[in-house]
Amino acid sequence: MSADDQKRAAGEAAAALVEAGMVVGLGTGSTAAWFVRALAERMKCGLTVAAGVPTSEATASLARELGIPLQTLDEAKRIDLTVDGADEIGPGLALIKGGGAALLREKLVWEASDRCVCIADAAKVVPTLGRFHLPIEVVAFGHRKTANRILDVLIDHEIEMPAKLRQKDGAPVLTDGGNLIYDANCVAIHNPAGLADDLKRVTGVVDHGLFLDLCDEALVGTDAGVDRMLP
Repeated sequence: MSADDQKRAAGEAAAALVEAGMVVGLGTGSTAAWFVRALAERMKCGLTVAAGVPTSEATASLARELGIPLQTLDEAKRIDLTVDGADEIGPGLALIKGGGAALLREKLVWEASDRCVCIADAAKVVPTLGRFHLPIEVVAFGHRKTANRILDVLIDHEIEMPAKLRQKDGAPVLTDGGNLIYDANCVAIHNPAGLADDLKRVTGVVDHGLFLDLCDEALVGTDAGVDRMLP
C-alpha cells in the first residue's frame, strides 16, 4: 500500500468510531482530510452528527463542501471525539504536529475533547520524536528576538540548530490566526515534556507542536491493515 492508501485506511477506520449525535473535532492535513471524506460518506448513508468543529479554515472549507454541519469551538458545548493526523507518533503516543501550520487551533480542539484519536500512515511511527521538525508558533511582533530565545531553550536541550522561519514562495507562512511558524530541526527529543514546558515559558511563543498526554489512541495504516496503538 502507498502512504496515501494507508492514510485513507486509517481515516476510514476512524470514521467508523463516530456515533449518532456526536460533536466531532475535525483535524487538519492530508490524513485528516481522508477522515472528513469518510465521515461525509457515512452521513450520506444515514449517520447524523450534531456538528463538526474544524481545526483550520481549510478543513472548514472541505467540510462545508461535503455537507458536514459545523460549529465553532465556542459554540460547541462539548466535543465527543476529535480525529486528527500527526507528523510523528512516538512512545506513549507523544506526538509532533503542526506540519500544516494549524497546531494552535488543533491543540485547542484536542484539549476540549472527551476523546482524541490520531490517524497516520506507518512511516509516522518513530522510536524517538524529533526526526520531523518541531513547529513552534510565534507572534509576528519581534519574532526574530523570540527566535533567539527559542535557540537558548533548544541549546539547553542539546539541540544546536536554530529554528528556521517557515516560508512559502519567498514569504513567511501565516497561520489562520495570523502568527508565524518557526521549525526546529531537533533530530532527537530526549525530554519532550521538559522541552514543551520550556518553550511555553518563552514570551512570544504562542504554542508548539508537541502534543503530550492528549492522544487516547492511534489508528495507523499499514500494508497489513490498520493497527490500533494505545498509550
